[in-house]
Amino acid sequence: MSQETQRTWGGRFSEAPNQLAQEFNASWRFDQRLALVDIEGSLAHAAMLAQQGIISPEEGETLRQGLMQVREEILCGKFVWREELEDVHMNVETRLTELVGPVGGKLHTARSRNDQVATDLRLWLRGELTGTLAELEALRKVLVSQAEKYVDPPLILPGYTHLQRAMPVLLSHWFLAYYEMLTRDAGRIQDAQRRLNESPLGAAALAGTGFPIDREFTARQLGFTRPMRNSLDAVGSRDFVLEALAALAIGQLTLSRMAEEIILYTSFEFGFAVLPDAFSTGSSIMPQKKNADIAELIRGKAGRVVGSFVGLATVVKGLPLAYNKDFQEDKEPLFDAVDTYRASLRLLTAMLPGLVWRPEPMAKAAESGFSLATELADYLAHKGLPFREAHHVVGQIVRYCIEGGKELRDLTLQDLQGFHALFEADALELTRLETAIHRRNSQGGTAPLRVREAIEVAKKEIGW
Repeated sequence: MSQETQRTWGGRFSEAPNQLAQEFNASWRFDQRLALVDIEGSLAHAAMLAQQGIISPEEGETLRQGLMQVREEILCGKFVWREELEDVHMNVETRLTELVGPVGGKLHTARSRNDQVATDLRLWLRGELTGTLAELEALRKVLVSQAEKYVDPPLILPGYTHLQRAMPVLLSHWFLAYYEMLTRDAGRIQDAQRRLNESPLGAAALAGTGFPIDREFTARQLGFTRPMRNSLDAVGSRDFVLEALAALAIGQLTLSRMAEEIILYTSFEFGFAVLPDAFSTGSSIMPQKKNADIAELIRGKAGRVVGSFVGLATVVKGLPLAYNKDFQEDKEPLFDAVDTYRASLRLLTAMLPGLVWRPEPMAKAAESGFSLATELADYLAHKGLPFREAHHVVGQIVRYCIEGGKELRDLTLQDLQGFHALFEADALELTRLETAIHRRNSQGGTAPLRVREAIEVAKKEIGW
């Protein structure tokens, strides 16, 4: 049996592992993404070992220099990954030992791969979530800038419930709705990032170690708020990955909903906007087609990110404490979910400013379909008629219009008074889009004044 195999599988084994089992067990093909944070954790661990006198200062410096050389090889693409070494940790440690000699074996003093991988994953995820938050902020800024662009003069869009025209809203109000959703998505990621920022390093295999280590030192070196308080929990829990995946899944659902509306609004049936060519594709057989493939993929990938959360939840649901090899299955879904969500953020950030909105079709749709009927019901309620009665009266008006092939704006005062005597001349103004949109003036409403206020609040939140 080779020295490398002995080092990987331990001295108690008398034969090499089955080749198929070794390939099945290996994780280096995907966990090599952790290589740089693995070295970061090892540097802190080596410094602590030297500080505590567990190794000599000279040995600590040798380990530091060797780790930095391994890091450089990885960054330059010269590092050779070896399948028989199973994972990122053994690949790095073996190369370190080749460079610095037997002292390389001292790096693993007072440490297990169990606390090592838990530390690596927290470090990696912390950094990725920081990048994700930056990309979220970029998209939020685009949404605010687009809201400000279309608020004066205001572009009016039909608002929907049950995918039927309900009430008109400002296009800016639509942009700000997604701004609010993305702000909550960012908050969930921040919460997950805050809770994961504790150090498992020093928990060793599961029970701690008899060496006089300083866990506070390594936690500070690595930017953690504190060491984790229980060694079993430190190596035996992946709820921090689940929480991050849950936040990413909810975030991807937000992007999926936005993508769905882009798909609808740019379709021939709606015709509210035109897709930028750079984010569209054609048909292989139908020359007239302009397909929203990028938006459709963002929508479709929601299932992928949600699946990552469900997959890992299924893995951990029945695991006993502490570490189990099942935890090897935590990385691929996490890596994939992070990559997918961040790519979707970047694509929408680039796509949204290129949408060309079409004011006339939007306004026509917003005014048709009796979307202003509630204005007439509110008018009667303001006049003292119980709202339920007002609702019934306006329902009769709508039926009358449908049967006569009319829109509300076609009605005369005489028509309105035929349904109720409380209607006066000013009621006709409420059947005009340009008048009605200003009436939704409650806090959080779509009236231009309220939308401008919301834009200013959002600009302050994102530092404009």
